Amino acid sequence: MHKVSIVNYYNTIPFLWGIDNHEIKNEIEIELDIPSICAQKLKNNSVDVGLVPVAILPELKSYHIITDYCIGAEGKVDSVKLYSQKPLNELTHVLLDYQSKTSVTLVQVLNKHFWKKDIQFIDSKAGFENDIKDTVGGVIIGDRTFGLTNFTYEIDLAEEWIKHTSLPFVFAAWVSTKKLDSDFITRFNNALSLGTNNIDEAILKNPKEIKGFNPTDYLKNKISYNLTPEKKSGLELFLSLI
Repeated sequence: MHKVSIVNYYNTIPFLWGIDNHEIKNEIEIELDIPSICAQKLKNNSVDVGLVPVAILPELKSYHIITDYCIGAEGKVDSVKLYSQKPLNELTHVLLDYQSKTSVTLVQVLNKHFWKKDIQFIDSKAGFENDIKDTVGGVIIGDRTFGLTNFTYEIDLAEEWIKHTSLPFVFAAWVSTKKLDSDFITRFNNALSLGTNNIDEAILKNPKEIKGFNPTDYLKNKISYNLTPEKKSGLELFLSLI
């Protein structure tokens, strides 16, 4: 059995559907986690494979990106945003979501290399959304962004990255820290392919009814699952800018 940590966000339901409908399910033990816990488990070698925030890759002694799939974006991603009650030019502080390193690293990379604003970034903890007010903004990611409309301003971080680099963005990739059997990798890859090719079925099994949120549009048009050469170029650039 292989232990696999996967992000417990709605954008992973095609992966989970594919695994559940493939023989690979008999070879793996799934653990559902927030991105930061996925990363910690992989770093601690308590899982064999993790769908981890790519910002942790420089922290690993060695790693292997083992599949042709990822959590990426080729335009607006709609679930990784900088929210505020004031425009970017007036922000003095930005609270960083504790759930994922990639997204909070991305906002700092954008500021350092492109926005170039005088902003202080602050690590946060649960409930930080309540502190987004006045000149304090905050990065919020994942399912908590669905239908979120109580902020005056929002900046889609994937869209900003693409605007400045002309490259797509990779938030998370399937990573192992040790060499895995090539046959297992092939079967695992096939399971992910099965899921991403059957998104409608995955949605039927996992409906999400939130005002202002369209599951089909989100999973088919906002999340981009294929780890293409262009996404790999975007990933390489991101890692070089961290």
